[in-house]
Amino acid sequence: MIVAATQFAPVAGDIDANVRTVAGLVRAAGAEGARVVVFSELSLTGYEPSLIRDTPALVLAEDDARLEPVREACRAAGAAAVVNGPVRTAGSGVGITTLVIGPDGSLLARYDKRHLYGVEAEVFAAGAADGRFALEGIRFALATCYDNRFPDLAERAAADDCAVYLASSVLGADNDSFETVYPARARDFGLHVVLGNALGANEDGVAVGRAGAWGPDGGRIADAGSEGPGFVLAEVG
Repeated sequence: MIVAATQFAPVAGDIDANVRTVAGLVRAAGAEGARVVVFSELSLTGYEPSLIRDTPALVLAEDDARLEPVREACRAAGAAAVVNGPVRTAGSGVGITTLVIGPDGSLLARYDKRHLYGVEAEVFAAGAADGRFALEGIRFALATCYDNRFPDLAERAAADDCAVYLASSVLGADNDSFETVYPARARDFGLHVVLGNALGANEDGVAVGRAGAWGPDGGRIADAGSEGPGFVLAEVG
């Protein structure tokens, strides 16, 4: 199976603009054979925890009408989209939530980030369950940025017969995850690791792109670089 790892600079607080970008990348990657398209952490709003805290309208529902262009793109491309944003929890909280929208536009899975970093803990509710979905006989695991510092997530994914570990993140140039975290999760647990990252300024700094993938031996098999928005393809499974 071919998976696309994407990168773009979200517009802070502009869900409609970011949805248009996400939908366009799903269609473009699907046209090149991608069956799963992975986006960065908080790709729907930008990584802006304080803005999200102060702007209730930025909180989405699982079935939010604002996501319809993404659902339409998934149906048109025959691909699943792994998108991330602030989504209302079953209680009164808000998660940093990955929604997996399937090739038919339905919701395949939801994952709420389990390990919150810094100011995130003041704004969001931590998740309590691992994220999983299956497509065409391949099992996928979900993780979000700081989650990847905790190897037990990848260990459980491998034990649960997952072949691919999808990491939605926001990473700057000085982050060591590119060299020490993602390759280790791949190598130590025999997984394909696919990273969706952001570009541009955000509340945490400046994201640098380099979306891509690592093979089960820990070697880089795809790297989108840092020059601009787009995606890179990797064969997984």
